Amino acid sequence: MSAAPEPLPRLAAEAAYAAGPSLSFGRLLWRRFLEHYLAIFSLILLVLLVAATFAAPLAEQLLGLDAETVDLFKQKQPPSPEHPLGTDELGRDLLLRLLYGGQVSLLAGLVTAVLAAVIGTVIGLLAGYFGGILDAVLMRLTDGVIALPLLPLLIVLAAVDLTKLGLPENLATSEEVSLYRIIVLISLVGWTTVARLVRGSTLSLREREFVRAARAIGAGPLRIMLVHILPNVMSPVTVATTLSIGNIILLESVLSFLGLGIQPPIPSWGNMLTGAQELIWDAPMLAVWPGLLIFVTVIAFNFLGDGLQDALDPRAVGR
Repeated sequence: MSAAPEPLPRLAAEAAYAAGPSLSFGRLLWRRFLEHYLAIFSLILLVLLVAATFAAPLAEQLLGLDAETVDLFKQKQPPSPEHPLGTDELGRDLLLRLLYGGQVSLLAGLVTAVLAAVIGTVIGLLAGYFGGILDAVLMRLTDGVIALPLLPLLIVLAAVDLTKLGLPENLATSEEVSLYRIIVLISLVGWTTVARLVRGSTLSLREREFVRAARAIGAGPLRIMLVHILPNVMSPVTVATTLSIGNIILLESVLSFLGLGIQPPIPSWGNMLTGAQELIWDAPMLAVWPGLLIFVTVIAFNFLGDGLQDALDPRAVGR
């Protein structure tokens, strides 16, 4: 029988030691990450994009404009010194709308990815550590969620009238509820990949010597899972979460494009595409800019996830 695989941090530490006494574990990971040029470029691009979107109030002050001000006399204007990217169908500055829409889209992607990772990690830890009936039930639940047609399911759930679910009318009709609903819905169906990864790692780690030693000295299941197993499964969780952010942004954009996602007046790249679909021939840039930002952001997160996967792979001593 072959030996069980070593925990990822231990293998990575051994690789760092083999690479040289002066090369620490963190420096080894950073050196591997620097070898992935597309990941470095994507990280820089995402940092600049996030900084630009959250600097939207400063851009408003510099331009002397308000992103929500409607001016019907300036509809669909081309780029000018006053409006660097032109104006939309209601005369609002397109650049400011893109920046504020980026805040919403990026925030939705990041928050949803983290929530889905937390749900998947908890389910994977419980299934992998306890095994037996609990493992079978949780994994069949995971298989059932995976088997569901994701986009049609989200479309149906996003169209549900929240007032019929018992929510107060003032909350169900508030501007922010569409954002919260998208975050909750995608989180509830987006945890399956993380759950499978964590379960597989936990099944291996629970039989390792350090877990047996912790169990022998009286450590309870909760402490063993949180202190001894969880740190060793964070590498695949980090990679899976990073890769899922792009997909979540894409899902949010699709739902918003269909009119079932984030609703105006809250801007997002998806609902900006919705507003531009009937003006594609008159003002094509109203659709090009949000579509291009969605495309670039999704690709950048995917390349960043690939770079992290290469850097955190403990068996890749040299490339």
